[in-house]
Amino acid sequence: MSRFPTSRRQFLKLAGVAGAGLLRPGTVLLGSTIVGGAESQASEPPADYTLRIANTPIELAPNRIVSAITYNGQFPGPLLRFKEGQLAVVDIYNDTDAPEQLHWHGQFLSPDVDGAAEEGTPFIPAHGKRRIAFTPRPAGFRFYHTHNRAGADLHAGQYSGQVGPVYIEPRREPGNYDREVFLVLKEFEPSFSQGGDMAMDFLAPATKVKDLETSGESAMKASLAKGMPHGYEVGYRYFTINGRMSGHGEPVRVKHGERVLFHILNGSATEIRSLALPGHTFRVVALDGNPVPTPAEVPVLWLGTAERISAVVEMNHPGVWLLGDLADDDRAHGMGVVVEYAGHKGKPLWTPPKPFHWNYSRFAKQNAPASEPDELIEMTFAKQNAAEHGFKPMVHQRPGVFRRDDDRRLSSPPGPALSHPYAQRQRRYSSHPSSSSLLRAHQDCRETSCGDSEGCRDGRGYQEVEICFTANNPGITLFHCHQQLHMDFGFMTLFEYL
Repeated sequence: MSRFPTSRRQFLKLAGVAGAGLLRPGTVLLGSTIVGGAESQASEPPADYTLRIANTPIELAPNRIVSAITYNGQFPGPLLRFKEGQLAVVDIYNDTDAPEQLHWHGQFLSPDVDGAAEEGTPFIPAHGKRRIAFTPRPAGFRFYHTHNRAGADLHAGQYSGQVGPVYIEPRREPGNYDREVFLVLKEFEPSFSQGGDMAMDFLAPATKVKDLETSGESAMKASLAKGMPHGYEVGYRYFTINGRMSGHGEPVRVKHGERVLFHILNGSATEIRSLALPGHTFRVVALDGNPVPTPAEVPVLWLGTAERISAVVEMNHPGVWLLGDLADDDRAHGMGVVVEYAGHKGKPLWTPPKPFHWNYSRFAKQNAPASEPDELIEMTFAKQNAAEHGFKPMVHQRPGVFRRDDDRRLSSPPGPALSHPYAQRQRRYSSHPSSSSLLRAHQDCRETSCGDSEGCRDGRGYQEVEICFTANNPGITLFHCHQQLHMDFGFMTLFEYL
């Protein structure tokens, strides 16, 4: 699509500087922060990319213009293509009145450039600049976004338009497709409401832990009996793909027989999204930028907040179709994009797919024995309905302390649990998605909201989930839900290496 050209940018060759020992991957260059509007320093070579954070109008459709904080005056932010293992330099200007953070989601980076203040990353000052240098890794589909807390401010954090895709090109590209299309899903004009939990019936398996369900439902009933309202949730007025409502952007133009690799990012602050393309199937080849052990064909994609799916679609059903969300209301409010075959015109067609449950295990290595971890770390995630001025604070058990290269198993004991694609920062610790550490998480409410996923997967309400990872990225690392409302109100802690 026109917002994301697929031509590959030429990178600045800094081998001489790096070889002299003046520049190390993951470190900040000299003169990294400039306050007061200075545009550049004469001694600095040009950066590979420049990003400007500023408040801009976005035209979602004719006569539907919203104001949002964006990168380079557009939504999504520009596609950044890096080469795996090759040093990159990025200049970030902050033209707003508030300090900002730019987080490189899904990459193995040191805390000084990762983009989270909780880890120790310096802020980009208001009306200032920061230059950073890092070595992009691992290869695959990543993205960048703000990491500011929003709280009750629905113009800040992930509620804003600060989302942009990143593709880190592997040293060897299999190339089993004809071309790539990048899609970023995002809602605009958020507002608060007080209602019930989000019903989640798309995940499989559907088995609940009875003790968790009893505990969670009892806590909710007790809260309501005391006269407490349901805690705040967030709803949206407009729904977009690549910043345009359905029918108001450029269509995805395809040819019969093409194999199109779709890279799809859920850039929402709070929403889980689904996508289907009538008459076509998706062959999922990567989740969150990481190749899956077993590629599989599915009729529907489901993505938690910040989740990414790379899937190949064979264009073998000519016509004009709507690639859109399963929810009729969301699709009617803009969550769709037209897919148009060459030689075909007309109104896009939508037909709902047959009922389908999303199961991550279909992409796993089949019948693979689980290895024993060095340590099992148990965690419990729970919510307290409307306990903080109408918001629902999230509580969890103990942070983690790791020794480098230990295999860890994170888990959670019997007790309340949270129906989330929860606990998002796992793959940050794991260079091998099937490594032998484990997280077992319990969920004590019905809503699903915070899959990252830098390694974790959506968990259904009142269930236990176990996740393995290898602790191999030393330094302080933020472990949190990627649902902005949950992260802001307690679903966050730090992991530390010893």
